[in-house]
Amino acid sequence: MAAHIYIGISGWRYAPWRKVFYPKGLIQKRELEFASRALPTIELNGSFYALQRPSSYLRWYEQTPPDFIFSIKATRYITHVLRLRDIEQPMANFLASGLLLLKEKLGPILWQFPPSFRFDASLFENFLKLLPHDTHAAAKLAGSRDTSMHGREYIKAEEKRPLRHAVEIRNKSFETPEFVALLRKYKVALVIADTAGKWPYKEDITADFTYLRLHGAEELYASGYTDKALDNWASRIEAWSKGAQPKDVHLISSQAPLPQKSRDVYCYFDNDIKVKAPFDARKLLRRLDLESGLAELDWSHADEPGELNPTKARSKTKESH
Repeated sequence: MAAHIYIGISGWRYAPWRKVFYPKGLIQKRELEFASRALPTIELNGSFYALQRPSSYLRWYEQTPPDFIFSIKATRYITHVLRLRDIEQPMANFLASGLLLLKEKLGPILWQFPPSFRFDASLFENFLKLLPHDTHAAAKLAGSRDTSMHGREYIKAEEKRPLRHAVEIRNKSFETPEFVALLRKYKVALVIADTAGKWPYKEDITADFTYLRLHGAEELYASGYTDKALDNWASRIEAWSKGAQPKDVHLISSQAPLPQKSRDVYCYFDNDIKVKAPFDARKLLRRLDLESGLAELDWSHADEPGELNPTKARSKTKESH
């Protein structure tokens, strides 16, 4: 079976993108409609900061094309606040918040850990054991949500569909074969994260798909990718999608993954401060001959930084994107 390659952006509601990526005069409530026709996938990141409502997930489902995919950034309450301790109830609440309303548009769930979070094998395995790997299992776990969710929950899965998970690390203590072995045991992907050299960059394949987050090559969340860099990413994505790996692969473990003829690839650009992300995503799609059917873009403002919002720029210096 041929692999699916999804290349898009992390989030879509950014003031600097207006009149640059988004056409002049486009009202804010139509920005998702525009972005989802210019790109095949978006990583939803509002879910990281607060539980979203079923009405929002339903609206996002209805505003996007039939073949569109959302990846979901999981709540930081589990990863950053509780730090994986006593998370059964919060996990149920997160799964009950409405993401199952995305139905066939629901892609992987991203679990991002802060730089201060160190690898603890026992604690991490307990977390991996909890993760549901299909929508029926997710609905069952969501059924044990607490009373705070009553009136704002959705706990049904009309069809049984696979549910994928990916883990993004930011602490060097995870650079141990034991961590890779745990991810493979539970079929969870290690996020390949380009963070301008700030945090670990590793490419171990631990699941039947690959998940990339491109935060910026030289400047975190800001710098765009050169033609040479995009050529390199296109080459790597082609290798992963064919079940192979790049010749200069960066690994934690010398143990090879189980052979596979193809792997789906999800790739999200998070270099959004200077409006690089959506244009870099389209450039990469073009290199992989995946632009067919996507809406035309106005490239005349592609190299302009947009009206940079200082508050937004400062927020991107934090460790939570």
